[in-house]
Amino acid sequence: MPRTKEQFEAMRVFTREKIHGAALNLFTQKGFFATSVQDIARYADISIGLMYRHYKSKEDLFGELVYEAAYGLEEQAKQFQSNASPVDLIKKFTIEIMEDFKKNDEFARLTVLMAQAFMMDGFLPQVNYLLKKNQELFTQTERLIESGQSFGQFKEGNPKEMVLTYYAAIQGLAEMKLVLNDRFITPNPKILYSILIKEEFHD
Repeated sequence: MPRTKEQFEAMRVFTREKIHGAALNLFTQKGFFATSVQDIARYADISIGLMYRHYKSKEDLFGELVYEAAYGLEEQAKQFQSNASPVDLIKKFTIEIMEDFKKNDEFARLTVLMAQAFMMDGFLPQVNYLLKKNQELFTQTERLIESGQSFGQFKEGNPKEMVLTYYAAIQGLAEMKLVLNDRFITPNPKILYSILIKEEFHD
């Protein structure tokens, strides 16, 4: 019995997800330049021909992963523009990140992949897009901190320095999760958002 269009689409999506997972693992383990198309196909347990049917090159695949990561940054920056309390927004964001760390390695790997991409400025259009969206997120977070400080809820300090410290902590946790594997312990979100929020507003 011939397959339906829906079945073919489901197979296509499943294969692309396998390729994405394989590439994300290998790019964050070996680095982009040390990873070959053959490595990705082998890890995904598909033929090289099938791999090329979905992506013309590993650059195309890397670019798609980077674009997805950039889109995530864009969506978060939009959430930070809401009228909700700065304390509530930062708490919610931090808790969601810690939940992602507990769930699996995907968020940690995407975070490490973004760090790789940041050092490849101009390599692909998607990298430039990522850099732009990352700066937008930093800017929105900085404004959120300034707002929280004006309400007396956030700690005093230079908002730019506080933004860098907060995101550097997230980046470090992502790297430690991949290094430690099963030995990694996801911190209490309070430890992370205490970088920004005064203790009396933690609960």
